[in-house]
Amino acid sequence: METKQKILIVGDVCGKLKSFFSRVETLNKKTGPFDLVLCVGSFFGKSPEVAELNDYKTGKKNVPVPTYILGPNDEASAKFYSNTQDGDICENLSYLGKRGIYSTSTGLKIAYVSGTEADNESGKKVPEWKFTKDDVVAVRDSCFASKSNMGDYRGVDVLLTSQWPIGIREQVKHGSKQIAWLANAIKPRYHFCGQNGDYFEPPPYRNKPDKNTQMELATRFIALAEFGNQNKKKHIYALNVTPVDKMRIIELIQKTTDEIVSPYASMDFGEEQKGSRGNRGDQYFYDMNNYDDSRGNKRRSQGNRISANFDPKRQKPSFDQEKCWFCMSSGSIEKHLIISVGDHFYLALAKGPINDTHILILSITHIQNASLLSPEQWSELNKFKSALAQFFKDREETIFLYERNYKTGHLQINAIGIDNNVAWKIKHVLEDKSEEHNLTLETVELAASPADMPQKTPYFVAELPDGTMMYTKQMKQFPLHFGREIICADNLLNCEEKIDWRQCNLEKEAEEAMAKSFRESFKPYDFTVV
Repeated sequence: METKQKILIVGDVCGKLKSFFSRVETLNKKTGPFDLVLCVGSFFGKSPEVAELNDYKTGKKNVPVPTYILGPNDEASAKFYSNTQDGDICENLSYLGKRGIYSTSTGLKIAYVSGTEADNESGKKVPEWKFTKDDVVAVRDSCFASKSNMGDYRGVDVLLTSQWPIGIREQVKHGSKQIAWLANAIKPRYHFCGQNGDYFEPPPYRNKPDKNTQMELATRFIALAEFGNQNKKKHIYALNVTPVDKMRIIELIQKTTDEIVSPYASMDFGEEQKGSRGNRGDQYFYDMNNYDDSRGNKRRSQGNRISANFDPKRQKPSFDQEKCWFCMSSGSIEKHLIISVGDHFYLALAKGPINDTHILILSITHIQNASLLSPEQWSELNKFKSALAQFFKDREETIFLYERNYKTGHLQINAIGIDNNVAWKIKHVLEDKSEEHNLTLETVELAASPADMPQKTPYFVAELPDGTMMYTKQMKQFPLHFGREIICADNLLNCEEKIDWRQCNLEKEAEEAMAKSFRESFKPYDFTVV
């Protein structure tokens, strides 16, 4: 599998849409193909060309390469983000979100923070084009959350910010201390920013080791000028990069002759260094022996963000983590639905459950789908599947599992029990429903590893009781409730009125009671309980 990705990073586009996309198309034909384009700084501006945005929305004009942009930097540009559909502004043009991590199909990790730093006035509402200390801490926590051991952190591949960090250059008067803190904490291999109208690329600097990593990782800081500027300052940067997790350690620590001291080495971040979430371990280890939700020990969130216009060369990013329903580092959490938490996965009661044992298996960190799991993650996923299978077996039910990697930015696997007397009908219902929706489902042996899952493409996979799985990669206009249609069919659970999860929403008190009941019943099968 090819791990390198060719990407373009572009400075402030400032609304010059026609010129920008024309230039990208030329570069893609001449020196590409590029997997994606990342834009920092102000994407929408006052150029007359920004009025042509509707031409791209209607399909009259096309965006040539999947392009991802940061959020607004001022009130005037905020209006362009107000009507985005699941992050998509139009086909191949997507808003990443206020903050988060973009993980590509090859494992490239791109951290990002949109907007400019907010002031410190307490009680004042923060506008959407400003970020706070909580935003940068959430990104820091998400970078560290996938590492189970102190000291094994390798950094992230790219950090995208619109605002410059303070301390990187004396001439910059409006740098952000929060961005400097974040860059110092997560140690990106590349840090790109815009908004200052200048190109600046000093020699790489070497980060100091800390409790999270003993490696002396290097960072290249690159500020890009405005796209198409009259002074012809550099505004486009091309990278052909291998994900940091797939590089040899010797490559990460190898020094060059032109390195400089970290610009943040002498900075005193004080309390900012601790962040608002305490130490790293507190962020993703939970005490599951006490289920009093008022203590705030368990977390759960949900999120849906994948476009129907999915390019097989890319995986859609798991966008704004603050709004992700499933990511544990999110602020939009429903902790009362948590059932069990492992090292890489957790169980939660489904939102809008079909019945009181409708469960989701969810990755703790942002992972797009099961095909991207590491061996350790795959192993724990199977442990949760086996535990649930035994739970349902003892209830004289057969577990039914399915994953929809389409229009969702976070790995989620539905699990529910089907009465043993009718479980044999699952395959027939799948065949009938696929025919009804003009879908072709293939039957293969159950996946033994992530490599056996469909690769670099959206998919739907259902695991059958006979040890096989049925899947389809035919996702154009795929029905989002297809999995629930199977479960709710009249010859299985016979509750077709529950196909749409929104029709099954419960009051929080009912959800709490249902989750508590399942949690207690599942305890004998829960391998995470010590």
